[in-house]
Amino acid sequence: MLLKRYDLAIINRSFWPKNQIIGESLLQLSEKTFHDGRSAVVITQSSENLKKIMTKNDRGLGVAFKECKSRSDSSTKLLYRIFDALIFMFWVAWNLILTRPKNIYVSTDPPLIVPFIVFLYSKISRSSYVYHLQDIHPEATNIVIKLNPVFFTFLKKVDNLVIRNASSIITITKTMKDEITERSKTKSKIHLIDNPTINIVGISQSKIAGFVFSGNAGKLQRIPLLLKSINKYKEQGGVLPFLFIGAGVYSDEIHALSSKYKDITYSGLVDANTANDLTSRYEWALLPIEDEVTKYAFPSKTSSYVSCGVNILSICSEQTSVAKWVVDNNYGINTLPKVDDLVNVFFKIENGLTINKKTVDQNYFSIENFVYRIFNIIFNIGGA
Repeated sequence: MLLKRYDLAIINRSFWPKNQIIGESLLQLSEKTFHDGRSAVVITQSSENLKKIMTKNDRGLGVAFKECKSRSDSSTKLLYRIFDALIFMFWVAWNLILTRPKNIYVSTDPPLIVPFIVFLYSKISRSSYVYHLQDIHPEATNIVIKLNPVFFTFLKKVDNLVIRNASSIITITKTMKDEITERSKTKSKIHLIDNPTINIVGISQSKIAGFVFSGNAGKLQRIPLLLKSINKYKEQGGVLPFLFIGAGVYSDEIHALSSKYKDITYSGLVDANTANDLTSRYEWALLPIEDEVTKYAFPSKTSSYVSCGVNILSICSEQTSVAKWVVDNNYGINTLPKVDDLVNVFFKIENGLTINKKTVDQNYFSIENFVYRIFNIIFNIGGA
């Protein structure tokens, strides 16, 4: 007797409740699939008992969950993270065989190996898959960790194969779309969908004249440049406050600067609702990003910034997708990634710089809209 064949498998290494935005989005996607009269299975990792949490919170009714234990996070050593990713790869392969899905949603969490497993399964089972490139790998990885050139080329060929055989591709920006098309020569339709954000209730209308940074303080966010610029601004008599939210490899440096100046605050890592509440209290949000990475990824914090009603100060070269997104949509202004340029902008804002800010449709960046669009792409509804 054959096992049940599911209508949709959702594969993502991180999930709700730990991942409060993408994880919540994919949970809603699974729930929407069931409510639409189709069967759904989620294949994921979790450090907790996911099924017990679902039952306790009355979520995921009718959805099957195939979870394996998560053994690593962003702070874990690289080799152990790779080992954990390999375990998840085998878990995905085994559960695809057991659940035999007709349609699959797979993203770049983790990149490369799991999407390739999905490609192999689709060829054997004649199922279709939607490939969501939230980042483009191995290029994004290569910026942080230089890969062997031969291995780098091999990984690109593997990913090109996955991209070309997808029923549809989802990514974030036109720049990323162009990179995908140029590299893979795919004929698959590529959809552009912005990152979602959680519903923001009670956005503060009375803003603090100052700056907030919310998100990962990592190697791609130009944190040393930002901290050096803030320090120089303060040394020259700058009076506007700064708030940092989040964690990363530069957490100690941020904490040290906050100890030096009383109007620089470091709140550390908080949940998504608290982060948005704090962000919405400020007039300006900081968006520093390395130029090269904007070809292959897009900062997830952008949607939250816009939905929080803050002006965005992006810090990158003018030709990047991030700078164009901020300026062309009237979400804020961009400055070159140079200390003096950034200090000058801080003083201009202190002295009353204003912008003609765009009114934002809050629903556009909502999780509900994100889920609705992906659902329609997966099941080819409404010409998606």
